[in-house]
Amino acid sequence: MTQPLFTLDALLAATGGRAVGVTASEFRSISIDSRELGPDCLFVAIKGDRFDGHDFVDMALANGALAALVHRGEGEGRIVVADALGGLRDLARAARARSRAFIVGVTGSVGKTTTKEALRIVFEAAGQTHASIRSFNNHWGVPLMLARLPVEAQFGVFEMGMNAPDEIAPLSRLVRPHVAVITNVAPAHLEKLGSLEAIAHAKAEIFAGLEPGGIAVLNADHLQIAMLIEAARAAGVSRVVTYGFARGTDWQIVDPQTADDRSLASILHEGERHELVLGVPGRHMLSNATAALAVAHLAGIEPAVALRALAGFGAQPGRGQRLALGPVEKPLLLVDESYNANTASIAAALDVFAALPAPAGRKIVVLGDMLELGEHSAQMHASLAGALRDSGPDAVYLVGPNMTALAEALPPGMVTQHFMTAQEAEPIVLDTLAYGDAVMVKGSNGVGLSRLVGAIREKFDKR
Repeated sequence: MTQPLFTLDALLAATGGRAVGVTASEFRSISIDSRELGPDCLFVAIKGDRFDGHDFVDMALANGALAALVHRGEGEGRIVVADALGGLRDLARAARARSRAFIVGVTGSVGKTTTKEALRIVFEAAGQTHASIRSFNNHWGVPLMLARLPVEAQFGVFEMGMNAPDEIAPLSRLVRPHVAVITNVAPAHLEKLGSLEAIAHAKAEIFAGLEPGGIAVLNADHLQIAMLIEAARAAGVSRVVTYGFARGTDWQIVDPQTADDRSLASILHEGERHELVLGVPGRHMLSNATAALAVAHLAGIEPAVALRALAGFGAQPGRGQRLALGPVEKPLLLVDESYNANTASIAAALDVFAALPAPAGRKIVVLGDMLELGEHSAQMHASLAGALRDSGPDAVYLVGPNMTALAEALPPGMVTQHFMTAQEAEPIVLDTLAYGDAVMVKGSNGVGLSRLVGAIREKFDKR
């Protein structure tokens, strides 16, 4: 049987907490959601933007949590600390301190979740692996994921995100990765950061927590690569490994080919040629997988093992996942890109959508606002006009006020309809879709297009 995440004694030692009426001696899972409790669970009552976990302590205990980590409230089954989120960070530090796993941290403007998943798949082929779930990559998500790191894990992969400067550095110092991956630098979060250079500096904060002798793995296919290399050296990083389509990279992608359901390329490294095959289309997917191949090599995993694992790699929900809904002979093809959006990711998604085989019906694009672009918003939205035209859609639906700039940059009549909210768009788009169509839905998560994706699935997946 696997070891518990924490015994009660270890938990109290890590947090400096005081147990009140706690009868459990060990905990095998940790949760911050009273509705999602694992076996032998510790519930941590953190205060979020919308909810305070302390309001759900009794519910968590009633639902089976063995104890709750709190900083206010009275009652049995509580471990009282000065601050619940601080206590979660203490547990994360303790989990990291005892771990002997090979630890990887991943950040970047685009592709960090997909790259994290590619790494998870590769590492799982080689040993017990623990990886961040969904996009738990912020000030509470990272410590939660790290606190869940099993004692026995041989590999750990942690995603780190940010909206502003000085957010990644403390996360990296908590994770203390052996390898830090930066997938790219693109115009996301410009509202708070102001420039691509500032975004690059914010991403480079991941070097702050690298273990002594740690390695930076950097995508070279963007203009800020020299800045990232300089930042790595300034942070004392002992070795920088590059990957991408650019000539001269350590792991160079050559002869890329994308089909409707897969991607192929040769990867050149130290005089050897590795054949990479993915079950998902897109140049950006080849890039993400190559990052995983490079990191696997640093972890001592044979390329053949990594390549076999990557052959089964596919797009994640909200990040290019394809769903054929309805009758096999004439399905509705749904491309779900609803989780996030910036100019780089939308251009990549439209490029893949353009390469789809002609459907029996129409090709339909639903694009939602890109958020957090500040004064650059109108320019960034308008810049998508060429990529959208080249994708060859039969119908275009735009969602959100910021998409006005794109609508104005497109030829007259190209936009089928422009809605201010996803709620307005949902019934109209649902009504216009039919079996045989191919539809791509993409926008920033805050626009709410994931609800439209859910509605499409509910209506058209009759199997």
